[in-house]
Amino acid sequence: MARTATTAIINTATEITASKTKEQVIAEAQRIEESSMYSSKGHFAAARIWTNFHMCIGLPMVILSVIAGASLLKEHVLISGVLSIIVAVLSGIMTFLNPNERASKHFSAGNHYDSLQVKARIFRTIDCWREPSDQVLTDRLATYLDHREKLKQGSPQIPYWAYQMAKRGIEAGEAIYEVDKKSDSPKSDIAAI
Repeated sequence: MARTATTAIINTATEITASKTKEQVIAEAQRIEESSMYSSKGHFAAARIWTNFHMCIGLPMVILSVIAGASLLKEHVLISGVLSIIVAVLSGIMTFLNPNERASKHFSAGNHYDSLQVKARIFRTIDCWREPSDQVLTDRLATYLDHREKLKQGSPQIPYWAYQMAKRGIEAGEAIYEVDKKSDSPKSDIAAI
């Protein structure tokens, strides 16, 4: 009988340890999910601003180039010269800042972080509850952590203003899915952020 009691204590201790490990895996997956959400939204905000900047500088540059050329044909040398200087300055700004490339890099990084966020959410809300092995869960979590680190290293830095825009949007509920708003469905832990 003592042997059975000892076995029961060992089994209970193992269950407690296993559930504690699963809790920690779930908590870390939620951190990955939250971090990825902020990074994704920040990159999308930066991409939107750089795209708008590209349009705001590029369109006037084209229009002024055409007007400068037409002014030169009508022998309005002064107007043509001033407009040509403005076009050259705008062109230099476009070349130096390269907003189109910046927008593209931020948009791509935003999509990668968004993908990681979805994978982390599915892992946290579904896979962690189906998989009984703590070792398998820990290994999968390590894969997501590695993926996040590689994204950090390969992505452009999110400007502070883009992060603040993303944060305000998230706090305003832009990151909550309609399904998470319904009272009869279980709310995602991340939706409260």
